[in-house]
Amino acid sequence: MRIISTFVRDYSAAVLAILALTALAGGGLFLFFGRSDLASLAWYAGTGTVLAALAVEILRSLTKGHFGVDVIAGLSMSAALAFGEPLAGAIVALMYAGGQQLENFAEGRARREMTALLGRVAHTSMRYVDGRLEEVPIENLCPGERILVRRGEVVPVDGLLLSERADVDMSALTGEALPVRLSRREEVASGGTAVGSAFDIEVLRRSDESTYAGIVRLVEGAQQSRAPMMRLADRYAVWFLLLTLAIAGGAWWVSDDGTRALAVLVVATPCPLILAVPVAIISGLSRAASRGVLVKSGGALESLARIRTAVLDKTGTLTSGQAGVVSIRTTGVVSDDEVLRLAASLDQASNHVSAEALVREARARGMVLSTPTDIIEAPGSGLEGRLDGHAVVVGGSDFVHSRCAVGDPYMLGRDLPPGTAVVALGVDGKVAGIILLSDRLRADAGAAIKAFRAQGVRRFVLASGDRTDVVDAAGKLLGVDEIRGGLLPGEKVEIVLAERRNGPVMMIGDGVNDAPALAAADVGVAMGARGAAASSETADVVLLVDMLDRLPQALAIAHRTRKIARQSVLVGLALSLAAMVVAAFGYLPPVQGALLQELIDVAVILNALRALRG
Repeated sequence: MRIISTFVRDYSAAVLAILALTALAGGGLFLFFGRSDLASLAWYAGTGTVLAALAVEILRSLTKGHFGVDVIAGLSMSAALAFGEPLAGAIVALMYAGGQQLENFAEGRARREMTALLGRVAHTSMRYVDGRLEEVPIENLCPGERILVRRGEVVPVDGLLLSERADVDMSALTGEALPVRLSRREEVASGGTAVGSAFDIEVLRRSDESTYAGIVRLVEGAQQSRAPMMRLADRYAVWFLLLTLAIAGGAWWVSDDGTRALAVLVVATPCPLILAVPVAIISGLSRAASRGVLVKSGGALESLARIRTAVLDKTGTLTSGQAGVVSIRTTGVVSDDEVLRLAASLDQASNHVSAEALVREARARGMVLSTPTDIIEAPGSGLEGRLDGHAVVVGGSDFVHSRCAVGDPYMLGRDLPPGTAVVALGVDGKVAGIILLSDRLRADAGAAIKAFRAQGVRRFVLASGDRTDVVDAAGKLLGVDEIRGGLLPGEKVEIVLAERRNGPVMMIGDGVNDAPALAAADVGVAMGARGAAASSETADVVLLVDMLDRLPQALAIAHRTRKIARQSVLVGLALSLAAMVVAAFGYLPPVQGALLQELIDVAVILNALRALRG
C-alpha cells in the first residue's frame, strides 16, 4: 500500500503540473491567434482543475489535524477566477503544481542514499543441506545453519565467517569506498556485497533480527517522520495566512481595487514554508546516512544541532569492546613473539575469550601457528599440550605456576595497569612469560572528543558499569569533565536526567544495558555497527560504521541543515512579504506577481538542497 500511495502521489503531481502547463501554454497560443475567448477558457479550465485537486488535499490535511499554508494558494486561485483574472490564476496553478512536482523531485534526490538501502534486501540464500546446496527464502534461515554467499550477492543475514577470508563491499551501509577484508571467525554483517571469491558463513541471527533488517526498519521510520521545524512551519502558516488576509483586505479597502488584493494573495503563496523545510531536513538525513550515521527522524536531526552535553559509555563505545594484547613480558626462555605464537597455537583448542584474543593478535601479526597435540583442558583455568616437541602450558598465573618448576608468573605481573588481564605461558616446566590483555581505547576516541567540542559540545561525562579504577584511567586519558564507574543501568538514566537540566544531552552507548539511558536522553546514539541490538532500536541515531569520527560529522551536518532550513524560510518569507507590500500599493500586477513568486520558490528550494552537500 505504501508503494501504491507513493506512486499515486508522485505521478499525480506530475500529471497536474503537465495539465497546468498545457492550459497556460494553450491559452497563450489561442491569444496569439486572436482567440482571447478560447484563451480565457483554457486558463479557467487549468486553474479550476488544479484548484479542485488542491481543495481535496486541503480537506485531507484538515481531517488529519494539519493546517497548511497551501490554503493561501487556494485563495489566490479562487480570487483570480472570481475577479476575472484567469491568466494570473493559471500562473498560480502552474506555480503550485510545479512546486509540488519540484518538491517530489527534490525529496527523491535527497533520499538517494537512504532508499538505496531498501532496494538491496536479499530475498533468497543458498543453504547447505546434507552436503548439497538448496535455494531457500531468507526467512527460513536459522542460527547455526551454513550458507554460501556468492560473488556479487548481498549478505542476507548476520553470520560468522567460516572461510579463510572474505572481501565485502560495505559502502551501502557505511559510505566507505574500499571493500573490507574479513578473516575466519569474524562477524559478517548483512547488507554488504561479496566482491571477492564466494565464502561460507554460519548464520548468527534470523533475517528479521539481523543488522540490515534493523537498518531498513529505521530508514522507513526516518522517511515517514515529521521534524519539529516542519510542524513549526505549519504553526507559522496560521499567522502568515492572517497577515496575508489583513494586507490584502487593507489594500482592497483603501484603494477599492480588488486586483490589488488578488496581487497580494498571488505573491503570498508561501512555498518557502511548504517546501523549504522538508527538502532541507530530508537532504540532511540523506547526507548523514551517506556518512554511515542513520538519523531516525527529522526531529532527531534538529536535536543533534542543539546538543551541549555528551554522556558516554566506555566498553564498546570508547573502547573496542574486546580484549587485545597490550604488552608481553618474558623471562628470557623464549622471545616476545615466540611467547605469543606458542600461547596462540595452544589456545586454538579453546573457545575462551582470552584465547580468541591471542589467536586474533597472532594472525594479525602474520605468525604461523603450530598444531597442538595431547591437549588437556582445565575449564576456566588453562590448557596443557605439546607443540613442536615441547610441553606447553597456558592459562592463568596460578594454573601455569602450579605446573612449572622454574619461575613465577606473579613476579612478572607486578605494577599492572588498571583493567589488565594476564595470560601466563610455561614451556618445558619453565615460566616463559606473560601476556597482558586489556580492552583498549579506540584509536579515534580522543580525536572524536576534540571534534565534538569543535561542534559545540561543552561537557563530557564518562558513565560506565565497568570497575571504577578502569573507568578512571580511561577518563583521564581522554580528558572528560566527569568520570563515573560501577554504574547500574538505572544510575546511568539518573545521570542523563541530571545533565538535562543544563541543556540538551546526547547519550552514546552500545549495549542492552544502555537502552534506558538512550531513551532518556534528548538524543540517544547507538553503536550499531555490530548488529541490531536493543540499543539500536531504542536510540534516535544509529552509527552504522565502527568509526567514532562520523558522529561529530553528523553534528556538523545537523548544524548546517538547521541553518539552511531557517535561512530558506526567513529569506523566502521576507521576499514574499516585501512583494506583498509592493502589490498592496498597486505597483505589482497579479500576473507579474505570480511570476515573481515562482522565482522566489525556485531560489528557496535550490538553497534548501544545499544541505545535501558537505
